[in-house]
Amino acid sequence: MGAMHTGGGHAPGARGSGPGGELGAGPGAEPGWVDAHVHVFPQEMIERRESYLPRDERFAALYRSTRARMATADEVVAHMDETGVAQSIVFGFPFTDQGLCRMVNEYVLEAVAAWSGRLAGLACVSPGEPGAVHELERCLDAGLRGCGELVPAGTPEDLRSLAGVAAVLRERRLPLLLHANEPVGHDYPGKSSFGPAACVACATAYPGLALVFAHMGGGAFVYEAMPELRPVLADVYYDTSAVPYLYDSGIYRAAEATAGAPKLLFGSDYALLSPARYREGLNTLSASVRAAVCGDNARKVFKL
Repeated sequence: MGAMHTGGGHAPGARGSGPGGELGAGPGAEPGWVDAHVHVFPQEMIERRESYLPRDERFAALYRSTRARMATADEVVAHMDETGVAQSIVFGFPFTDQGLCRMVNEYVLEAVAAWSGRLAGLACVSPGEPGAVHELERCLDAGLRGCGELVPAGTPEDLRSLAGVAAVLRERRLPLLLHANEPVGHDYPGKSSFGPAACVACATAYPGLALVFAHMGGGAFVYEAMPELRPVLADVYYDTSAVPYLYDSGIYRAAEATAGAPKLLFGSDYALLSPARYREGLNTLSASVRAAVCGDNARKVFKL
């Protein structure tokens, strides 16, 4: 998998921010900010990305251009130090090929062990392919904190394919992170059909499973204001990944007003976007809300 830092713990000079502190504001009290949505890849996959493009259509759509950044675990931690993030939840990519999922899961396990206290990990599996449940259980037994980011299509058949994964996670009280998209607005590489209606359908199909919908659930948080749906979405959370790419900072206050601060998780989607891109919007929140969104909620959901 290539060389990796193996010192563990906090690197000398690591910069964080205390509860409620501003992102990138310099040293502060632990536990600091948690970035709940970070992709990592082995060095070999980064260096030879062209050879992996034909093996997965979605991976090719997102990473065909060399402008689409990919990062190793060491690069993630270095950027955390630069931007004041104390801990990150890292994961690979939801390849259709279970072998590729396992390859990157192995790297995530190595990264979490090498950077104990700075990185926690999720397992990626291909839920419709043989061996998905076994691979997930292997990774959870080794210490990963859930599963994701998976990219279901949102069809009834596709949602049913999550049943085995969901059962394992529900039993262990660990979360499933799913990619979600807004059904309106501009197109971009990787935009899927899994929108707010699919989020509600998924929560309906798997009650009691902690679900984290990436990219603000494509706007699904708005339906938290509907009394009939509030119980359905009781175990649902929304991460902020890609917000600066899609929305203005008003979305944070809108989500706080509808879903409530305890259901929001800061996630950057690094290396595609830097945590620094979120600073201005998140710093419009009150100190107590920012503490929840930028750390406390993730520590609860991922059992850090």
